[in-house]
Formats: sequence, structure tokens, C-alpha cells
Amino acid sequence: MTNEFILLLFINILSAGIAVGSYSKSLKYIEEHIKRLEEKQDKHNCLIERMVAVEQSIKSAHHRIDSLE
Repeated sequence: MTNEFILLLFINILSAGIAVGSYSKSLKYIEEHIKRLEEKQDKHNCLIERMVAVEQSIKSAHHRIDSLE
């Protein structure tokens, strides 16, 4: 094997390693971002559930007030 071939092989292996490393890092960043979005969505869903309970309570209170009048 010639020196040029060995150098070319080394450069290709190095390039592949860099590509795989950057892909892995990007994938971790995307996973963390998705996790944060899921947490925000969970908080939003809890808020919606609480608002439904509040609306039902208000509706019940209005009916009681109307019956008192």
C-alpha cells in the first residue's frame, strides 16, 4: 500500500467519525428538545383539566344562585 492510499483511508475514516459524532450530538439535542416540549404539553393538559372542573363548578354555582332568586 502506498502512503497516499493510507492517508486517504485515514482521512475517510476521520470524516466518517466526525459525521457520526455530529449526528449523535444532534440527535441528543432533538431528544432533549422533544422532552421539554412534552413537559410543556403536560402542564397545558393539566391546566385544561382544571379549567373544565372550574367551568363545571361555576355552572353549578349559577344554577344554585338562580334557584335562590
